[in-house]
Amino acid sequence: MRKTMKEMIYETRSPEETRAFGKKIGAAAKPGDLYTLVGDLGVGKTVFTQGIAEGLGIREPICSPTFTIVQVYEEGRMPFYHFDVYRIGDIEEMDEIGYEDYFYGEGLCMIEWANLIEEILPQERFDVTIEKNLEKGFDYRKIIIKEHGTEK
Repeated sequence: MRKTMKEMIYETRSPEETRAFGKKIGAAAKPGDLYTLVGDLGVGKTVFTQGIAEGLGIREPICSPTFTIVQVYEEGRMPFYHFDVYRIGDIEEMDEIGYEDYFYGEGLCMIEWANLIEEILPQERFDVTIEKNLEKGFDYRKIIIKEHGTEK
């Protein structure tokens, strides 16, 4: 088995476009998909995540689960597990909440600040990075998606 990786780059020019792109990802998601999400504060991670939830058919408000580590939404076409591990002190905290049930479950899993728990991330996943470029405008965003997988 060897690792494979594909990279896709998307550009958006408004929060509405970022949300709409997230919605497309949510609409195409399959049970068991896992996305990591990295980007500076204020770059649009929550807007992107709200779009994904919308694409899954979730209508309740989505906000960052900063103080709860994981927020579970079950009203869409599949469960949506939204993690924010920014405040995690130790990887054992992830064991305490039973992260494997979410990471390898039947829903879509989104993990903000996933670089902090890299050692427990599944090999098959989508890494999303959102970047600003003020030279291209205040609302410009570059969204990079790297698909990690295995080839047999």
